[in-house]
Amino acid sequence: MAGGRIVVGVDGSAPSLKALKWAAAQAALTGDSLQALISWEYPASWATVMPGVPLEFDPERLAKQILDESLEKTLDAKAAGAATRTVVSGNAPQALLDAAKGATLLVVGDRGYSGFKAAVLGSVSSHVTHHSPCPVVVVRGE
Repeated sequence: MAGGRIVVGVDGSAPSLKALKWAAAQAALTGDSLQALISWEYPASWATVMPGVPLEFDPERLAKQILDESLEKTLDAKAAGAATRTVVSGNAPQALLDAAKGATLLVVGDRGYSGFKAAVLGSVSSHVTHHSPCPVVVVRGE
C-alpha cells in the first residue's frame, strides 16, 4: 500500500540506528513516508539522582540533536531530508504506540539504551510488539 507511513524509534543506540536504516530501505521500497521518533522524559527522582545538572540543561534539545545526528550519520542526505522528525516528551513505548496509530508499520531495534544489556528483547520492543495498532518489525542486532 503506497502512501503509508513507517514509524521508527530512534534513541541513538546501535540497534536503533540499524532499525532506522532498515525502515528507510523499506520506505524506499514501498513508497511510504518515514517518521523517525525519539522520546525523552525526566527521571522520577530527577533532583536526587542528578543534583549537579545545570538548570539550563534541556533534554528536549538533546533528544532533537540525537535524532538529527542519527539520521544524518545513518541515511543518505535525500532520505534523511525526507524523513519526518518527531521529538516527544514522555514514555518511549507509549510515544511509539501513539505515533503508530494509522501507520503502515512500526520499526524498533531489539535493544536500546537501558540498563538491561543481557535481555534478549528490550522492554520497549517487547511492549510495542504486544500493543501496537499496526504490524511491528523488531530489527535484531548481530
